[in-house]
Amino acid sequence: MPFDSSSTFSLTAGCETSFMADGIVVYQVTREKVHYLNPAAAIVYRLCGDRASVEQITDYLQRTFSLQGPPRLEVHQCIEQFLAEELIVPC
Repeated sequence: MPFDSSSTFSLTAGCETSFMADGIVVYQVTREKVHYLNPAAAIVYRLCGDRASVEQITDYLQRTFSLQGPPRLEVHQCIEQFLAEELIVPC
């Protein structure tokens, strides 16, 4: 599914989230599937739930991790994976 820097997403209904020291665990009840998200992916997932745009997510990660440049490719790949796994849906 194509998306751009202004795209926003929301979390798919039917997921249970557990916060861990090293990220979060998302359990999809209907698919009976568990996803383990590392700290960076957990931030992307949480911000998708807050309906932040792709650009806002990218900027947040750059500031949070003091990155030299914006992690656009990594954010896009993460969102693509979330979409493929039905963890998020476009708004």
